[in-house]
Amino acid sequence: MRINKYIAHAGVASRRKAEELIKQGLVTLNGQTVTELATTVKSGDVVEIDGQPIYNEEKVYYLLNKPRGVISSVSDDKGRKTVIDLLPQVKERIYPVGRLDWDTSGLLILTNDGDFTDKMIHPRNEIDKVYVARVEGIADKNNLRPLTRGVRIDGKVTKPARYHIIKTDRQKNRSVVELTIHEGRNHQVKKMFEAVGLKVDKLSRTRFGTLDLSGLHPGESRRLNKKEVSQLYNAAVNQTSR
Repeated sequence: MRINKYIAHAGVASRRKAEELIKQGLVTLNGQTVTELATTVKSGDVVEIDGQPIYNEEKVYYLLNKPRGVISSVSDDKGRKTVIDLLPQVKERIYPVGRLDWDTSGLLILTNDGDFTDKMIHPRNEIDKVYVARVEGIADKNNLRPLTRGVRIDGKVTKPARYHIIKTDRQKNRSVVELTIHEGRNHQVKKMFEAVGLKVDKLSRTRFGTLDLSGLHPGESRRLNKKEVSQLYNAAVNQTSR
């Protein structure tokens, strides 16, 4: 097995991140610093990252209903609560697939499978990520239509999105809009709405591919079954093969 794949299977990092660790000289194989990305790992070999041995763990996948005020990270140097703190029963070294902002709630997957993570977050795989946003202002077809063509944020045009207006309240000058995107750029949903003149004041992710939050209250989690993982994986593979 190639060493970047071995590292990904150990749940330490994705294949691309593993390659970065190798280039930085942080990976050793049987005590020797790895310099070739094509290096293979055989049974009985010892792989270490920054002096710490790694092992292939059983692959696990969890679905979390992330509350607001929790960091989508493995740790936080400021001592804030992280999503890992919400799953104390999990022994494997899991990490979030993508991220949700501190003040964004909703569906988040956590795993120790680096290959799976790569497939879930790569925009070419076009996995639906559905958000419900409460925005300041009255949403209508005229101001939301640009989202279906793509809007420019941070110097780059977003992929076309889909929207559904759930509710408008003219007295409070508010609207609730469902937005479906395929990317996961930094603060993307908030910036997309801002680009069409609507400011988000509350945001939640309600669906990721075939998954939703049925039966999960904020802060609760459950382990995904093999069928659920396969459905997500196959959706990504099918998009890639088009």
